[in-house]
Amino acid sequence: MKKSTLILAGITVLAVLLYTQRAALIERLMARGLEARLSANALEELEDGLHLALCGAGGPMPAPNASGPCVAVVAGNRLFIVDAGTDGLRNLGRMGYPTGGIEAVFLTHFHSDHIDGLGELATIRWVSAANTTPLAVYGPQGVEQVVAGYNTSYAQDKVYRHDHHGDTVAPLSGAGMIAKPFTQPELGELAVLFDEDDLTIEALAVDHKPISPAVGYRFTYKGRSLLITGDTVKLPNIEKFATGVDLLVHEALAPNLLNMMHDAATKVGNDVLAKVAHDVLDYHASPVEAAETARDAGVGHLLYYHIVPPLVIPGQEILFLNGAQDIFSDYTVGQDGTAFSLPAGSDAIIQTSKGL
Repeated sequence: MKKSTLILAGITVLAVLLYTQRAALIERLMARGLEARLSANALEELEDGLHLALCGAGGPMPAPNASGPCVAVVAGNRLFIVDAGTDGLRNLGRMGYPTGGIEAVFLTHFHSDHIDGLGELATIRWVSAANTTPLAVYGPQGVEQVVAGYNTSYAQDKVYRHDHHGDTVAPLSGAGMIAKPFTQPELGELAVLFDEDDLTIEALAVDHKPISPAVGYRFTYKGRSLLITGDTVKLPNIEKFATGVDLLVHEALAPNLLNMMHDAATKVGNDVLAKVAHDVLDYHASPVEAAETARDAGVGHLLYYHIVPPLVIPGQEILFLNGAQDIFSDYTVGQDGTAFSLPAGSDAIIQTSKGL
């Protein structure tokens, strides 16, 4: 009895000490956490190869695990971004990617959900590493207008930041973006945008009519390859240029779920949502169609992204797939933070993260 009383008393004293010193303890833990966080660099942990992470797995609809479309591609130690949807930049930070090291952004088309994070992405890239050159933004014809608009919108911001921090943080030469336009290639052709240091980046035409131009991108590095479709219907041109790639990152919209949304919106008198749910069906590929493309192209793995509608209910994924899993079984339904590695000199396709 006496022993248990002593133990209880000791625990009580310890609890009191911890409580009275809680601020100091939290301060020490926070200091260590900040040091670890600020020194983190996910690129340094990657072996040589081609790597991909979804900094945004969703479309224009809000979702808990799928921000606006954004894909990070790492070739060796070079970091590129395909599309810049809402919250993509912040997800890159959460994943430990050095945003100041972004070399270029590639836009698939100019729908708002693919470009609305550009301003923040360019700004944080600039000031987080005191970059002295603006962010290169590649895109088909029309990218000049997008870039010019953002540069105009952020013109005063760059002055404020430079006035406050000077060249140590915000050298004016690195503010904003510079457009790198190219002509959308014809069907059956590729536009070569990068071809250096074992890395090739090519653009291919996709079909997102009435939205035009619209392109996808193929990355090849030391024998490994991946293709990101952007928004599109099922298209033989994608199958042609995805043939044999290790990783196909294909957008997907589920018609069965959109039809449910349409019927529910009609029933409650929401004519706007009903029309949108109907209209979007004709310029996106379904999960089944994406699976057919993956199967016919003989790809190594299929990663679904630009998930529409959002998957918010447990078990909803099976409705989203709607039989696609039986057509092509090597697939992943992406969410923010889903990541894959394709090591150089290997055939391995390694999922390194399921999500944030």
